[in-house]
Amino acid sequence: MATVATSSFQKHRDGPPDKPPAPHTGKRRLSRQRAPWWFVLPALAFFAFVVLVPSAQGGWWAFTDWDGISPVKHFVGLDQFRTLWHDQAARDAVGTTLLAAIGITIVQNAIGLLLALGVNAHLKSRNILRVLFFAPAVITPVVTAYLWKYLYAPEGAINALLKAVGLGFLRQDWLGDPDVALWSVVAVVVWQFAGYSMVIFLAGLQSIPQEIYEAAAVDGAGPVRRFWSVIRPMLAPAITINLMLSVIGGLKLFDQVWVMTQGGPGGATDTLSTVIYKQAFQFNKYGYSIAMGLVLTLFVIVVSGLQYGYLSRQEKKNS
Repeated sequence: MATVATSSFQKHRDGPPDKPPAPHTGKRRLSRQRAPWWFVLPALAFFAFVVLVPSAQGGWWAFTDWDGISPVKHFVGLDQFRTLWHDQAARDAVGTTLLAAIGITIVQNAIGLLLALGVNAHLKSRNILRVLFFAPAVITPVVTAYLWKYLYAPEGAINALLKAVGLGFLRQDWLGDPDVALWSVVAVVVWQFAGYSMVIFLAGLQSIPQEIYEAAAVDGAGPVRRFWSVIRPMLAPAITINLMLSVIGGLKLFDQVWVMTQGGPGGATDTLSTVIYKQAFQFNKYGYSIAMGLVLTLFVIVVSGLQYGYLSRQEKKNS
């Protein structure tokens, strides 16, 4: 009797025996994992129809002599790319594109970081300043370019202001001088998107705990030392994002250049994007323009990949 009671107590204490696994559990889990893909398929199908299929078709046209109008397309192999290799205008456009991208990246991010540090301070007007600095970024680039085109005119507001304050000797033909035109366009891009970079830097600054600032101040670190040793490493993700966006935007620069100079004067502001546009819609060399577009795409991918790899290593080193 005692043995039976002990056995019953032991079963009650240990609880019910483990249930055998339900059949087909693995299949049910796999079915649940596959289910979200059914919701993604419509978007993927639309993306493939709108982006992937036209891109693949356009890539094929790069190996033809199509003029964009005629229904006849002759396969020419790599002839378009050989022509591109010997095209002096295209080579000059590559150099101009690189100069513009480097200038935009450096100046835009430097100004954006300074603005972010300024509006992150405990100023009463910081919210108003944030709105004012970010406002140009929401304006359409074409509208911004037309606005600055009138400001840059020989008798425009900029030259009139310089004359009014006694700096008439600084007046320029801002968009007509080959030595100045490119940097005038770069200045417009920086003016418009420095506030955008500011917002990203500001998000990074506000993610840094206040205790870290206080600890650095207690240790006697000055403003420059605090920035370089404390703030900069913790801003690495924001720096990576801003540099990537600036470089890609600079390499694809088109709207501002086309509205303000159309690549002039004398091709001084021609970027790869404007040369591609001219070849397609002015000279009816559609196949050649697509070949240039493919080269530009690969160029952006390679530069962005190298940049991302370097910045990622820097992030890991600083973390």
